[in-house]
Amino acid sequence: MFESNGVIVVNVLIIGYLHDKYDKRVFRTVNALSKRAKVMYQYFSKQPAKPYYEGNVHYYPLTKSSERNPLKKIKSRVDFDRSIVKLIKTAEYDILYMHAFPFSMPLAAFKWAKKRNKVVVYDLHELHPEDMFENLPAPLRYLKRFIFWNVFRKQIELCDKIICVSQDTETTIFEKIGLRKPSLVVPNYASLKLSSPSKNKEICIVGKTPRGLSQAHIKLLSRLNEAGFLIKVIGYTPNFPDDLKYISLEALPYERMMEEISKSAFSFISYDPPSGKSSKNYMFALPNKFFDSISAGTPVIVRDSFVTMSKLVKELGIGVVIEPEDVDKSVEDILRAYENYEILFENVVKYQDMFVWDEVKEKEFVEFVIG
Repeated sequence: MFESNGVIVVNVLIIGYLHDKYDKRVFRTVNALSKRAKVMYQYFSKQPAKPYYEGNVHYYPLTKSSERNPLKKIKSRVDFDRSIVKLIKTAEYDILYMHAFPFSMPLAAFKWAKKRNKVVVYDLHELHPEDMFENLPAPLRYLKRFIFWNVFRKQIELCDKIICVSQDTETTIFEKIGLRKPSLVVPNYASLKLSSPSKNKEICIVGKTPRGLSQAHIKLLSRLNEAGFLIKVIGYTPNFPDDLKYISLEALPYERMMEEISKSAFSFISYDPPSGKSSKNYMFALPNKFFDSISAGTPVIVRDSFVTMSKLVKELGIGVVIEPEDVDKSVEDILRAYENYEILFENVVKYQDMFVWDEVKEKEFVEFVIG
């Protein structure tokens, strides 16, 4: 922290870890905080690149080798993690803002920052103890959660402030670890809003990562095909049966993606958890696609096991909550919603501003981090 022309200037080191440079959530913090502070921004680059300055931001790309050999892959990750910790040990900053942590040394970054008397802000994109390795078989999964929750508690102890994506996640953390810290809920807000009343009779599925769809999901989509709905997948090529009518679009620039979502009657957010059993990270998920869909003016179809999303959909009347295993009822509920689509659309437009990042939300965020 230093004084320039009578103004106190704060230095913030933002650790993006393995997030790409323009990851929506990460880059939003860079843009917001650089309006009030000098920012050093570490992000992942697939190719070697040199650090550079632009405005108030010192861009600091780090890369790691891509290895197929398991042992070399582990070494590559450990070397990358060491470079992150070295940066935290040596860089000049007042506030350390962590979007993720070096996985092979989960406490080192926090400990070094505290040893240097820095403020540590931890942005929890996920509920980590119930996110990683959730596809392990039951006995190992429960042991993993026990170990990870203990590590996670130590991380929180070393933090000054935490940021969560949902109120349910925040509540779960404080109840589970028996410890409170100053906190702020910052969901994955959309960056813009659209409200096209002209809709195609189609259901879009958005995402860069293919999600697990059960046979019940496939049957549900097939029944919706029979009812006249085209399935539109944005971001990846699905492994659908040949008789399912769908179109697939490659990953699009954000504005184009939002335009495509806005053309659809519904956005479909229903997939199976990695382990086949719902973790709290799964239950309390508030993914980008949820906020983007509402902000694009498109009602959502949400699985009932997504507790937080389902609660919002029901309270605001912005979509349909389904139980995909009950195909008949799910189809019936979706078709009924389509018959009353004008009401759904009006509700979506009414509550859109809740789902979009704006100056008020940004000011609250910056004051929490720097103030």
